[in-house]
Amino acid sequence: MSDSPAAAATPSLDRRNKWTFAVGTTGRDMVYTLVSLYLVFFLSDVLKPPREEFLWASSLILLARLFDAVADIVMGAVVDNTRTRWGHYKPWIAAGVVASSICTILLFTDLGLSGVAFVLSFALVYLLWSLSWTANDIPYWSLMPALTLDQKERERFGSLAKIFATIGLFAVVVAVIPVTKALAPSVGETGAWMWFAVAVVVIMLASQSVTLVGVKEPRIVVEQERTNLRELGKVVFGNDQLLWTAIAMVLFMTGYLTTTTFGTYYFKYVYGDESMYSPFGAVLVASQLLGYAVFPALSKRYSRRTLYTFATVLILAGYVVFFVSPTQIGFIAAAGLLLFIGDSFITLLMLVFLTDTIEYGQWKLGRRNGAVTFALQPFINKVGAALSTQIVAVAIVIAGVNPDRPADTTADGLLTIKLGMLVLPPILIVASYLIYRAKYRIDEALYARIVAELRERGDLRPAP
Repeated sequence: MSDSPAAAATPSLDRRNKWTFAVGTTGRDMVYTLVSLYLVFFLSDVLKPPREEFLWASSLILLARLFDAVADIVMGAVVDNTRTRWGHYKPWIAAGVVASSICTILLFTDLGLSGVAFVLSFALVYLLWSLSWTANDIPYWSLMPALTLDQKERERFGSLAKIFATIGLFAVVVAVIPVTKALAPSVGETGAWMWFAVAVVVIMLASQSVTLVGVKEPRIVVEQERTNLRELGKVVFGNDQLLWTAIAMVLFMTGYLTTTTFGTYYFKYVYGDESMYSPFGAVLVASQLLGYAVFPALSKRYSRRTLYTFATVLILAGYVVFFVSPTQIGFIAAAGLLLFIGDSFITLLMLVFLTDTIEYGQWKLGRRNGAVTFALQPFINKVGAALSTQIVAVAIVIAGVNPDRPADTTADGLLTIKLGMLVLPPILIVASYLIYRAKYRIDEALYARIVAELRERGDLRPAP
C-alpha cells in the first residue's frame, strides 16, 4: 500500500492506521502498569528488604526517573533527527520494545542479592528499563500527530488508543493479585511475579508488532535543519503552551498516580482484604473505558474547556465520597466510578493539548519538532511516577506497616495512608486545573488559524 499523502487520505488507510496504532498500546500499558503501580509493592511486600534498603532503593528509583525524564527530551531530538527508509519512528519503537522487555523481566526477578549490591543492582536495572522505555515511548506517541492534522481525527485516534491502553491496564490490575497468588504455591511468591512479568512482556511484543507492521505513515514535508542541543532548549522553553501544558500534566499525573499506587496498600491495610483490589481494579478500568468511549461524542457538543471542568468536578466528588464513606466495596466502587471517568477525560484532553502544541511551536518558532514535543509526555509521566512513588514509599514507612502482619497497623498509620491517597492528590489536581484555565489558550479557533497560516506560508505541506 502506498505511503503517499493521497493514500493516507483514503478512509481505508485512515481506519488501518487508527486501529493498528491503537492495538500497540495494549501490551505497552500492561507493562507500564505493572512497573508504575506494582514495582514498589513488589519491592516492599514480596522481596521484603530491610527498611533502610527499601528506602534507598525507592530513592534511587526517584533519581533514575528524574534523570531519564530529562534524557527524554534529548531522545526527542534524536528521533526528530533520524532519517531511515523506515521513517523517524519505527526503528526506535522496535529497538525500545525489545530492550525494555528484557529489563522488565529482570525488575521482577529475585537476583539473590542483599545490602549495597541489592540496592545498586535494582537501581541500575530500573534505569536501563526507563531509558529503553523512553526509546520506545517517544517515537510511538510521536507517530500519532504524523498520521493526521485534523483535531477531531486526532481525538478519535487518541480515544481509540486509550481504550486499548485501558484494556491493558484492566488485564493487569484485575489479574495481578489472583494470578500471582495462584502461581505462588508452585513457583514461590517471587517466581510468580517473574512469570507474570514474562507473560505481560510477550503480549507487549505481540501488540507492538501489529503497529510496526500495520501503520503506514503519511509524510509531512518540513524543511529544517537537524535540531542540535542548543536549539533543543528553545524548542521546549520557547513554546509557552507546551511548557504550561507540561506543568499542569505533571501536577495531575502526580496526584492520579499517587492514588492508584496506594491502591494495593489501601486494600491490604485499610480495607483489610487484599483480594478486593481486583474488583476495584475492574471498576477503575470499566470507568476509564466508558470515559474514553463517550468522549468523542461529547467533544462534538461541548468545548474542551467545558469537558475539562466537568471532569475535574467528577474527580473531586469521587475523592470526597471515597474519603467519607465506610470501608464497603459499594461506596468505594461509586467513588472509583467518579474518579476514573473524570481521569479518562483529562488524560485524553492532555494528550490532544500536547499534540496541538506541535503546530503551535512550528507557527511561533518556525520549527516542527514533533518527537521533541512528545518527549514531554514520558517526561511528565516519569516525573509524576517518580514523585508519587516517593510519596507512597515515605508514607508507608511513616505508617509503620508490616507486610506479614497487616492487622497490626495503628489507627494513625491507617490515617496516614488515607491522607496520602485521598487528600494530597486532589490538591495537586486542582492546582493543575487552575494552571490550565489561566495559561492554556489553543482552542479550536486558534488551532484552525495556526494550521491555515502554516499552509499559507508553505511551512506545512504533504510529501510529493
